[in-house]
Amino acid sequence: MAALLTAVALTAGLAGCAPASQSPAAASSPDGTGPQGAGQLSGTVTVFAAASLKATFTRLADEFEAKNPGTKVTLSFAGSSDLATQITQGAPADVFASADTKNMARLSDAKLIDGTATNFATNVLEIAVPSSNPASIASFADLARPGIKVVVCASQVPCGAATDTVEKASGVTLSPVSEESSVTDVLGKVTSGEADAGLVYVTDVKGAGDKVKGIPLAEAGKAVNTYPIATVGSSRNKDLASAFIAMVTGTEGRKTLADAGFGAP
Repeated sequence: MAALLTAVALTAGLAGCAPASQSPAAASSPDGTGPQGAGQLSGTVTVFAAASLKATFTRLADEFEAKNPGTKVTLSFAGSSDLATQITQGAPADVFASADTKNMARLSDAKLIDGTATNFATNVLEIAVPSSNPASIASFADLARPGIKVVVCASQVPCGAATDTVEKASGVTLSPVSEESSVTDVLGKVTSGEADAGLVYVTDVKGAGDKVKGIPLAEAGKAVNTYPIATVGSSRNKDLASAFIAMVTGTEGRKTLADAGFGAP
């Protein structure tokens, strides 16, 4: 009996010294390396992101894959309203990053995202003209001059809604020759010479380099777009989605976004 009691005591002591098991639902690391650190994530994460995020998210996706061998980030860029509609219709997305809070709210109200979206950046409009500025555009009012070919985003797209806000704030009504479904399409019309000017984000002008010239808007502060990001409720790889969001909203993501011209949320 004495020997039996001694064995039981030793077993209990060893159990008390064993390390506690870690929960599989642990939060993602702030550097986007997942719940258990680098190398613990695997699989593919599909990210639906606003067109204005193309350059920054492409860079962050490359860095995410490098930090997490065995993972793949699939990126799909378009106007935020188009992406929200696709998700509503069942498109297989894991992460949604919108260029406005309105389209994120559409998905939240429909119970299609997990939890609460996180705001991670802001952006404002700027006039983009060909580098030589042949129409001599100098202000928002110049865009309403007769004969000026100006291109804008459609109203349902965040950059189009921002344009509507600037028109109301300035009292200037535009007569665009084209309304595009994404800000990158507007920029394309300007760089190809099809338009004298286009209303895009400051980040698009910066990213285009010497292909265009940017003209700041005095009214830009009236139409600041806030960018939220969230995990889609139907995601099949929520650990990977959470880790990617952690990178975007963490130190590395904030620096990449700031370098591209985005403002803080």
